Amino acid sequence: MGNARETLFELGPQRTYSGEATEAAFLLGGIGAGNVSLGARGELRDWELFNHPGKGVSLPNSYFAIWAKAEGAAPVAKVLESKITPPHSLSHGYHPISGGGLPRLDASTLRGEFPVARIDFTDRDLPVSVSLEAFTPFIPLNPNDSGLPGAVLTYHVTNTSDKPVDVTIAGSLLNPIGGFSYDKFYNLITPEAGQNVNEYRTAAGFSGLHLYSNKYQSGEEKYGNLSLVTTNRQVTYKRAWLRGVWFDFLQEFWDDFAEDGRLNDLGYETPSEEGKTDTATLGVYETLAPGETKPIQFILSWYFPNRLNGWSENVRVKAPGRELTQNHYVNQFDSSWSAASYLVNHLPRLQQETFKFRDALFSSTFPPYVTEAIANNITVLRSTTCFWLKDGRFLGYEGCFNDWGCCDGNCTHVWNYAQTLAFLFPSLEQNMRRTEFLEEINDDGKMNFRALKMFDTEWIWHGKEAPAAADGQMGAIMRVYREWKLTGDDTFLRELWPSVKKTLKFAFNHWDTDEDYVFDGVQHNTYDIEFYGPNPLTGTFFLGALRAGQEMAAYLGEEATVNLYKDVFAKSSAQLEKLTWNGEYYVQRLEDVNAYKYQHGIGCLSDQLLGQQLAHLYGLGYLLPKEHVKQAIHSVFKYNFKTDFSNHANCQRTYVLNDEQGLLLCSWPQGGRPRLPFVYSDEVWTGIEYQVATHLIYEGLIEEGLTVVKAVRDRHDGVRRSPWNEVECGHHYARSMASWGLLVALSGFEFDMARKQMKFAPVIEQEQFTCFWSTGTAWGTYSQAKNSATGEIEPVVSVLHGDAAGIEVQACGKTWTL
Repeated sequence: MGNARETLFELGPQRTYSGEATEAAFLLGGIGAGNVSLGARGELRDWELFNHPGKGVSLPNSYFAIWAKAEGAAPVAKVLESKITPPHSLSHGYHPISGGGLPRLDASTLRGEFPVARIDFTDRDLPVSVSLEAFTPFIPLNPNDSGLPGAVLTYHVTNTSDKPVDVTIAGSLLNPIGGFSYDKFYNLITPEAGQNVNEYRTAAGFSGLHLYSNKYQSGEEKYGNLSLVTTNRQVTYKRAWLRGVWFDFLQEFWDDFAEDGRLNDLGYETPSEEGKTDTATLGVYETLAPGETKPIQFILSWYFPNRLNGWSENVRVKAPGRELTQNHYVNQFDSSWSAASYLVNHLPRLQQETFKFRDALFSSTFPPYVTEAIANNITVLRSTTCFWLKDGRFLGYEGCFNDWGCCDGNCTHVWNYAQTLAFLFPSLEQNMRRTEFLEEINDDGKMNFRALKMFDTEWIWHGKEAPAAADGQMGAIMRVYREWKLTGDDTFLRELWPSVKKTLKFAFNHWDTDEDYVFDGVQHNTYDIEFYGPNPLTGTFFLGALRAGQEMAAYLGEEATVNLYKDVFAKSSAQLEKLTWNGEYYVQRLEDVNAYKYQHGIGCLSDQLLGQQLAHLYGLGYLLPKEHVKQAIHSVFKYNFKTDFSNHANCQRTYVLNDEQGLLLCSWPQGGRPRLPFVYSDEVWTGIEYQVATHLIYEGLIEEGLTVVKAVRDRHDGVRRSPWNEVECGHHYARSMASWGLLVALSGFEFDMARKQMKFAPVIEQEQFTCFWSTGTAWGTYSQAKNSATGEIEPVVSVLHGDAAGIEVQACGKTWTL
């Protein structure tokens, strides 16, 4: 165990990904604004700008290229990507629209430290070295500047020769307005394109290409535009590639570019024909002295404002004229050009704040795979899993299909697990609570666990009105408490409080059928089935909701409510303990586990103490006896963590296989497995792995917790799976944002902005410890180190953004006020 322990706690740099890591894809784009991904070869891929997912979608003719000529030498021209990786099995080879036959660089290495990616290229032929730094602004507590529809791509070029070198870097971009697809020969087909225009523009401080169409008006779904601009001054451009037949378009472009690194505009002054579109190229040229480095900067921005006012293309609102709504970024911009202008004019501040966050987060002295788990799942927020409407509503699917959102409606029982948004953008998380408690609550206190009423749509489950979700509804109450404690926002608390009480009253009346203060009725839950009888998953959620309700009632001075919740909590906790504790862990109590399909019975459920884990995160204390809680979560690790799946028989969905490691959702160490156990029991979900790891850490089982986290990250190595895309029921699955809990648990961070208090108590023993922290009012870093002169541990809190004045901090036995 010694070597394994050393590996678990070993510090070091973040891992990198070679061009062969074909699954590694780093998302660029703002929150709710769409995105495009940067692959490990340096390619732009997975174009998801058009208000729906686009996994596997490449934009034809769209890539960067480099031309370089050392004095007295022949020029070299290549696509600015490393070599295309196998397999090469297309039925007709690589079509010219992919540029697959053009020369490429020898190798590349991607390093991603969210929200910034860097790619270092190597090539034996070029007289220069090249690296790419790419990011979209991301500033916690500043959602508007973190929701920009654009990306900054800066190539740093260094002359590695002993002679002057002329260099051009050129970005090509297809005008996609109207949409595009392919025929069986991989030819580009654009039947709904036409009247497309690629315009060269100049403005103060930048110039570039603006791609739009005269065919679609501003209120139509296909309306939109793209811009590619540069802040460099020496520019060359081609507004449209050759409008020829066969492969003339690529031949003319490449010959033109490769000859002298300059682009000859072909002079087309008319828009594209009906059913056709054009590709445009923007180039920047520089001369570098020996050893000199120069940046060549591009900004890609987009504007596709109109989206369906609903959750999918098959769910439209009933009210006429409301079939479309708009993205939130229309409140700031009227085009991609105005978005580019904003990025250019505010770039020093946006970059400084973004890099400040990156540096603060990655200064954490956690093992690198832990920091990776925390940081990489932030990408869910800028993926198409989430969208943000003009009226301010922030909404999230559970995940995404390749081409559309998957599992509608801010699903309460899935978003229970997610912590990232609350700690980084609490105003957006508060918006989700307002949706749940102000729009999706029935008169009797039933909460719709999928937000569809807001779109005049009814959520139907197996042919009838969907039930309430016991875990989702109780968890939402706990999250109201979290949002209030993170922000200290009394207005928010008072606004939602009447609905909070109503939803708790519903729980008393609906799920506790025998009035013993333990849920035993039909309990719909996150496994998409109903549990029956007393069970720890919904039982601990009820306890957590009662404790949170008690704390909020006390703050609001409602003594009678405090006493009610306190009394029910005491009785419920004692009865749940009595009914479900089996000496090792908590179980479901049913006389006949096979009387109902899809139960877990005496199985060891990984989520059995999810409510307790959230109570730890939110500062609600123990809900059940401390010693039993620790033993139970250790049993989860003992029985459910597998070090090899080669012989694991799984008739359900498969996310882990072969010699990989992972945590099963459930096991039956004492036998008693139902004939048909709950439908996901043999699966492995990263969100549950992270929540269990977080809980293990809270109970002092740090090695066990880190073992689980490392197993997850080892599986997402860029070859087998993307490090920035954790899949469950869809890409970029919301549950994976449970990983932020690791930061809170490992740093021993406690927060209470209502009372202006923060505490730190790191659980990893290090001579020097540093971590990121954030609340609804500020963020920064916490550090502690031993003073060599006094031998005392000295804590330091640095505030890097926001206002933390008057916050009392407790750490290392000291108390002080910021």
